[in-house]
Amino acid sequence: MTLPNCFHLYLSLLAATATVLISVAAAQAGGQVLQAELWCVAKNNAEDSSLQTAIDWACGQGGADCGPIQQGGPCNDPTDIQKMASYVFNNYYLKNGLADEACNFNNNAALTSINPSQGTCRYPSSKRVSNGRVADDTSMGAGHADMSRGRRVSTTWILLAFIGFSSILIVTRMAHV
Repeated sequence: MTLPNCFHLYLSLLAATATVLISVAAAQAGGQVLQAELWCVAKNNAEDSSLQTAIDWACGQGGADCGPIQQGGPCNDPTDIQKMASYVFNNYYLKNGLADEACNFNNNAALTSINPSQGTCRYPSSKRVSNGRVADDTSMGAGHADMSRGRRVSTTWILLAFIGFSSILIVTRMAHV
C-alpha cells in the first residue's frame, strides 16, 4: 500500500501548525518557558520550638512580612505552628529571590509544588515574584488570582491538540485509501 502524493504535504502542514501554535503560546506566556509554581513550607517533622525560633528570626532580622500571622490576620492560627511558619518561610523565600538557601531555616523548610493556601490564608507562589517584590493578591479578592494568561495558553494547547489529533485521523484515513 502506497501513501498518496499529498501525504508529505499534510505532515508538513501539521509541523508548521504546531510550530506556529507553540510560538503563540510562548509569546502569550511572556516569551519565557513557564516554570512550576513553588512554595517554601515548614517540614512536617520539624519541632515546634525550632519553627518558633525560625519565625522569630524571619519576622525580625530576616525582614519577612509577618502581618498575616499576627492576631486577627488571615494566617493566624496559634494551634498550627506549621501553618504560620510556612507562611513566614514562603514570604521570606519570595522576598529573597527564590534562592535555595532562602528556604532552609536550619533544615526545617522545604520547597513544594502543592499550594499550601487554606481558606483566607493565601500564599503567593514563585510565579507572583517580580524583581524581588512579592505581588499582592488581595486586590483580586480572597481566593482569586489572575489566570487570564494561563487560560490563553491552555486554550492554545487545546487547539494544538485538536489540530494534531485531526491531522492524525486524516493521515490515517489517507493511508488506508
